Amino acid sequence: MKKTRNTQAKSEILSLLNDSDKALSHHMIQEKVGALCNRVTIYRVLERLEEEGLVHKFVNVDGVVNYAKCHGCKEGDHLHNHVHFNCRTCHQVTCIENSIPQIKMPPQFIIEDYNFVISGICPNCQ
Repeated sequence: MKKTRNTQAKSEILSLLNDSDKALSHHMIQEKVGALCNRVTIYRVLERLEEEGLVHKFVNVDGVVNYAKCHGCKEGDHLHNHVHFNCRTCHQVTCIENSIPQIKMPPQFIIEDYNFVISGICPNCQ
């Protein structure tokens, strides 16, 4: 296991993601950290956090990459077989951990990763 640095930027970004019940885009993270670090540093930190099994990323219905905290993942071993709910009104994306789709593929196909994004209206916008 390689040792990674805990920079102020890494600590702040991880804290933002851990404290949020919604997934955050790079742009949202950049707005929240302000002048602490630039956009390239944010990308590097997010990549490192994903490698360490602390966050996962997915593409929402608008084509925007979002990041959310992991639950039970380990370095190099991500398990994200849940759906992501994208609200069409407020554009917030929420991980729905207790909704796990069942997938049946023909035997000659090997699933390595999948991403489920469901669109609709969240409870706050109804």
